[in-house]
Amino acid sequence: MSKLMNPDFLNENMDKYVILDCRFSLGDKEYGRKSYDAEHIENAVFIDFENELSSKIGDHGGRHPLPNTEKFLAAMEKHGISDSTEVVIYDDGDLAGAGRLWWLFKYTGKDNVYVLDGGLPLWKKKGYRTSNKEHNPETAGKLSANIQSNILCDVNHVKTKLNDPDTILVDSRAAERYQGLTEPVDRIPGHIPGAVNFPYGEAIVNGMVMSREELNERFKDLNNKNIIVYCGSGVTGCVNFLLLEEIGLKPVLYSGSYSDWVSYPENEVEK
Repeated sequence: MSKLMNPDFLNENMDKYVILDCRFSLGDKEYGRKSYDAEHIENAVFIDFENELSSKIGDHGGRHPLPNTEKFLAAMEKHGISDSTEVVIYDDGDLAGAGRLWWLFKYTGKDNVYVLDGGLPLWKKKGYRTSNKEHNPETAGKLSANIQSNILCDVNHVKTKLNDPDTILVDSRAAERYQGLTEPVDRIPGHIPGAVNFPYGEAIVNGMVMSREELNERFKDLNNKNIIVYCGSGVTGCVNFLLLEEIGLKPVLYSGSYSDWVSYPENEVEK
């Protein structure tokens, strides 16, 4: 079953879901809150990307280390989410914030979670209900953890797979960053040796995700491979992870991604 939800369906079934607003900006930590306060889908709950979906930056682990599992689950419980709760997540339509939160739910074992295709822009274009009033659930939820460690890997695992013909590394960043032509954030430009480039944004056309047939064509060279997905800091890689799962592939996320890789001076990069 697809994890991408059409806005028409959500509009007709809003009372069945807890809706989470996961907008954020890498360059403005207040963007998500300001955007939510200005306008959001009616009854959506605000998710604080920096504080709820990431943890403190260290010497290694990348620019957006995964949150502590217990703290993540506790935060989601405060938002009224239980094991049985049906959840829909949205952002500005690029799926970056929504993909990250969706992946975290998947990692902790919660499967009844969906991402709104088109995000808030398409929702508004269709004239569906929005609000500027903050929504907080009346009661807390209760979540259990069933950690899916098989969808996560670290730098040591990546190193062991660099020369494995059965494994393919998927770099989800924009082409110019993959090619090493520019690097606005990380220590050194380039990509992990041997990685192939599938910019996550290219799979979103006219504000919506490609059809399943188009996704199959886009990712056809990844069939029968062990796939490790990464990006700059483990956020937009979650978008490619989601899209690959949509067509039946089973990727693994290198959560620290390129920012973790280059935090080790001995790690080589290609351009």
